[in-house]
Amino acid sequence: MNINPKEGYIENPSGKTKRYCQYLKLNPETIEEYKYWHSNRNIWKEIPEGIKKAGILNMEIYTLEDKAFMIVETPVDFNWDEAFGRLATYERQAEWEEFVAKFQEAGEGKRSDEKWQLMERIFKL
Repeated sequence: MNINPKEGYIENPSGKTKRYCQYLKLNPETIEEYKYWHSNRNIWKEIPEGIKKAGILNMEIYTLEDKAFMIVETPVDFNWDEAFGRLATYERQAEWEEFVAKFQEAGEGKRSDEKWQLMERIFKL
């Protein structure tokens, strides 16, 4: 997916939703491999299936140097703790978190919601 970021990303609005933004520091030596495993053709099929099953409508990850930024879009009634608790039990999810931990500087043995840091919105147009 080599899209020029200046061209933007076309989206289809899905009605009234909530958005969460998260940050994670990546291992500088493994960023290209991290990108490889997160491409639509290489990610394990169970991972996006589990994300959707947990109630997440859309999830995007962006990178800049050794930083990763994630946007999570959910229904308005989404409960973060409950959903990520369920997600951690889904097929291959723990295995995936262990696999991608080597690309992340967030510590091994943690669930996704323990590694990614939620960010506070400080501006909205």
